[in-house]
Amino acid sequence: QSEGATGKPFVHYWMHNGFINVDNQKMSKSLGNFFTVRDIAKEFDLEAVRMFMLGAQYRSPINFSREMIEQAKASLDRLYTARDHYLFLLQNAKDGEPGEKELALLEKVKAAREGFDEAMDDDLNTADALSAIFELTREINAYNGAHQDATRAFLTAAHDLFMELTGVLNLVQKRDDAVDPDAEKIEELIAQRAAAKKAKDFAEADRIRGVLADMGVTIKDTRQGTQWSRS
Repeated sequence: QSEGATGKPFVHYWMHNGFINVDNQKMSKSLGNFFTVRDIAKEFDLEAVRMFMLGAQYRSPINFSREMIEQAKASLDRLYTARDHYLFLLQNAKDGEPGEKELALLEKVKAAREGFDEAMDDDLNTADALSAIFELTREINAYNGAHQDATRAFLTAAHDLFMELTGVLNLVQKRDDAVDPDAEKIEELIAQRAAAKKAKDFAEADRIRGVLADMGVTIKDTRQGTQWSRS
């Protein structure tokens, strides 16, 4: 009817998603386990819900449970942590051309892209596409853990690909541009802790770490400096 009325093709592809189960039961009004996206949004961040839904191929049944959403949120947090870590390393990276080890790893980075593309071409297999992103993250983190003097060119390539792939799935796109109201105090405490460590006053350094922890701040020491984030 639509094509007859408009003279144009109505649709090129039909996609039928799997049923949604709730705690291993089919969602239905008769069972009283029916809810809408608006209902979920009152309890969960919708990006975590997106992460949860991407964890299954769209034609497969999805079993909704609060435990599964929490797991998806934890996985999403891991991706945000990776992004923030890339940005921190980039701020302190050295200039120069990638070395032999970095060039070899960049080939693995390209393999992650290929794995992502293959998964998405395989009837939108978003679960395997996410696996490719996490594999990329593991490779980069393992390298940075052993070689914390990575070049800016290498880190830029890794960061850009990470953001490109997560962007396809519309994940890890939020940016908290608001300045932490305690940022200046936190930076000052971190500087005091660094001075205490340099003076080998480790008791004072531990005390300051405790103060930061009480403020809800987690710190991580790297060769590029101390990275902090809200717990």
